[in-house]
Amino acid sequence: QVQLVESGGGLVQPGGSLRLSCAASGSIVSINAMGWYRQAPGKQRELVADITSGGSTNFADSVKGRFTISRDNAKNAVYLQMNSLKPEDTAVYYCNIRTVFRRYWGQGTQVTVSS
Repeated sequence: QVQLVESGGGLVQPGGSLRLSCAASGSIVSINAMGWYRQAPGKQRELVADITSGGSTNFADSVKGRFTISRDNAKNAVYLQMNSLKPEDTAVYYCNIRTVFRRYWGQGTQVTVSS
């Protein structure tokens, strides 16, 4: 049974930084990609960043140059380093792992950027 555990969310002032972590428990095989999505109030869930098993990365235009995604295959973990945070980054952030068979989701962690 696979469970994704997220941590690192919280309240930060504009211009600040946060680092989100996501670790998968249980057996997980055939991972194609790991990533982060977010959903702000009244908006659709959107892809923030992902990283493939080969190391290729993708970022939403709104976060390019500010966010960095990384992974640790040995720990089945994925991280999102968020710098120069803006109020519009406020959202619930969800960890996602895509395998050959299905997608797994974290419970979501709140990120609030406010002065």
